[in-house]
Amino acid sequence: MRTLFPAFARRAAAPLAAAALLLAAALLPAAAAPVTIRIGYAAIGVDNRPFAEGTSAATARAGRYVEDAFAGNPDIKVEWYFFKGAGPAVNEAIANGQLDFAYQGDLPSIIGRANGLKTRLLLASGAHKPSYIAAPLNSTITGVKDLKGRKVAVQLGTNNHLAFAKILKAYGLTERDLQIINMDSASANAALASGDIDAAVGDTTLITLAEKGLAKVVYTTKGDDPRLGRYAHVLVTEAFATAHPDLTQSVTTAFVRAAHWSSEEANRAALIELWGKSGTATSVLAEFFSGETLKYRNTPLIDALFLDQYRQAAAQSKAFGLLRRDVDLTGWADTRYLDAALKELKLEGYWTPYGADGKPLGS
Repeated sequence: MRTLFPAFARRAAAPLAAAALLLAAALLPAAAAPVTIRIGYAAIGVDNRPFAEGTSAATARAGRYVEDAFAGNPDIKVEWYFFKGAGPAVNEAIANGQLDFAYQGDLPSIIGRANGLKTRLLLASGAHKPSYIAAPLNSTITGVKDLKGRKVAVQLGTNNHLAFAKILKAYGLTERDLQIINMDSASANAALASGDIDAAVGDTTLITLAEKGLAKVVYTTKGDDPRLGRYAHVLVTEAFATAHPDLTQSVTTAFVRAAHWSSEEANRAALIELWGKSGTATSVLAEFFSGETLKYRNTPLIDALFLDQYRQAAAQSKAFGLLRRDVDLTGWADTRYLDAALKELKLEGYWTPYGADGKPLGS
């Protein structure tokens, strides 16, 4: 004879079963909430291509280093954003909560910090980039001192702007001795080619003009005092680093992997080809990196030279009228993630640190 489970017993057991299910669910590992990692880049490729060149951060983008770090995790999405407005536009995006990480130059980041943006510097990227000054082919300008009284285009608020101010000071000039015109690189190139300005400050776009016979390079910081160059980095917002220290470490390690691959001389041709995704001619990129080692140009180290240049940049920015207030850089560089990445990848001692005097330590 079949025995039926009494109705009252079924009613009594239902809450117990539900409670057991809830308890079991509570004991299971919580599923990680999906996260979108938003990375900004203070430049953009030719014809607005979503690629850049000349830095290990550009390598990370073109080589999908960050994406590969999370390839096995469907809950992590990586998005890149490129900004024609360069550093100032990146600051605006950070202020609006639209970015978690960014590649940016020294001056705009310092301005952002002075205005209350909460960020941390993770690693150097493009920290030894040279600046170039070009003039029309028929110009009588042959060097920095010849810029006095001339119309010179530079994109204000960028690390090229700060480097230019340092260059002028080194050669006995100030911005007041020139007619400074605020232009992005595309506008400056057009104005330079048409002869509407006397000179422009930039890098690969000016090499491109010179290669096409539309302008001539009259000065570069390459081969000059290393302290006159441009300094840049990868940063993270404090909010993201606090909420996701593990993801911050993974992203930092991915950037260091990209820096290592970008520093190997055996990869020079492949590196230039990869950066060619930006639309910049490989011949221009080859010239941009000629005469300097990849290790020097692609170091991720936040060394004494880097830190001293940022301290000086903050002071000079105020002295040059680029900042209205003092800015405290104490604790801004957070090298814990970089140090952990170097240790994990067995790259401690791979790159040469530089002293504040611009010379390799131990030389």
